[in-house]
Amino acid sequence: MAESALPALAPTRRFRFSTQTLILWLLLLPVVIVLAAPVWYMIAKAFTPEANQYKFPIVWTPDPFTMRNFEIILGDRALPIFRWMLNSAVVTSIGTLLVLLVSASSAYAFARLEFPGRDAIFSVLVISLLIPGVLQVIPSFLLMRDLGKIWSDLGLDKNPITGGAVLKFGLDGYPALWLPGMAGAGAIFFLRQQFYSLPKELEDAAIVDGAGRFRVFWQVAMPLVKTALVSIGISTALGFWNELFWALIILSSREAITLPVGLLVLTQSGYVQRGLAFSGAFIATVPPIIVYAIFQRQIIQGMTTAGLAGR
Repeated sequence: MAESALPALAPTRRFRFSTQTLILWLLLLPVVIVLAAPVWYMIAKAFTPEANQYKFPIVWTPDPFTMRNFEIILGDRALPIFRWMLNSAVVTSIGTLLVLLVSASSAYAFARLEFPGRDAIFSVLVISLLIPGVLQVIPSFLLMRDLGKIWSDLGLDKNPITGGAVLKFGLDGYPALWLPGMAGAGAIFFLRQQFYSLPKELEDAAIVDGAGRFRVFWQVAMPLVKTALVSIGISTALGFWNELFWALIILSSREAITLPVGLLVLTQSGYVQRGLAFSGAFIATVPPIIVYAIFQRQIIQGMTTAGLAGR
């Protein structure tokens, strides 16, 4: 009787310990501790009663564990945290989509289209990366204020039928959060390098088959740089979600503010309580961590291939 064939077992991978690995771990361990310590401290204090927030020496675990801080912050009608989270979600989703569309189309134009002054314009764009963002605050504020006045003078801020308010364009409006960074120079430069690395033969073949330039861009080039788009999208979304400085300048009404601005309320008036502040910070931190955990492979791939693309 012939013996039955058994599937071969896959060889197990053994972790090879070496001196280089030990040195690498010793170098990275302090960095990990420095980066993780504030996050862990925030989590511990979010679940610690207010009476024990100021204990010294520092207690790195909830002492004792409680959910009271979250009950207060989620149940207080004066703190519409779910409304602030919804506002942040709207600002983040629409803002990220606009940045990706404008940056990708601009990058493709710089990489593939021939037009007068292309290289000079791109050089100016790259030089703009050296300008500190704080120097752009006052010009951007004045521009958004004037655009809002023009928008209101044209009557576009009200519904012509019902007379109710519609999208507010100027100050205290979400477009003022999107417009200044909608054409990010860094994102355009990053995607231009990706489009440069694509073989032109693919696009030429699509043009021979009758595809127009926009169809080539949308159906041929865009899918091939999907990893880079995901990487830029995640970093842009995190930027919009965590935006505080510019949102604090633009937004003023309590119903329109985003979550980072709303968390400042926890340090004002009668809400000067560390437990509430830490619990609010914990709520604001969870969504970005989840998103990064899901797309971390795409983010790393996009960053590692950026230096290999283009010319």
